[in-house]
Amino acid sequence: MSITVNLYYTGKDGNARKFAQEMEESGTAAAIRREDGNLKYEYFFPMQDSETVLLIDSWRDQAAIDAHHGSPMMEKIVSLREKYDLHMRAERYRDDEEGLPERDEQFIRK
Repeated sequence: MSITVNLYYTGKDGNARKFAQEMEESGTAAAIRREDGNLKYEYFFPMQDSETVLLIDSWRDQAAIDAHHGSPMMEKIVSLREKYDLHMRAERYRDDEEGLPERDEQFIRK
């Protein structure tokens, strides 16, 4: 059962976007994507809030998240969060493994 965490990074003066940009340009995000158990690590920018960045972070299971949290990568992430003075809010979801219900498929344009 996969686990997805939506992390909302919020700062001032564009710092959340600068954080995401540095994560990408430094190769840190790419290294996280290569970690065992990582399924998705993508940044998005909410249209209604220019001071927030959304990170969608998905993992195979809790053990993969725990390994990530214990990795040297976390030191880099924490350092950048401090550098850009970011505050966070998190939402956590578990995959139900059933996929999209057939009754909802009619609303998805492929």
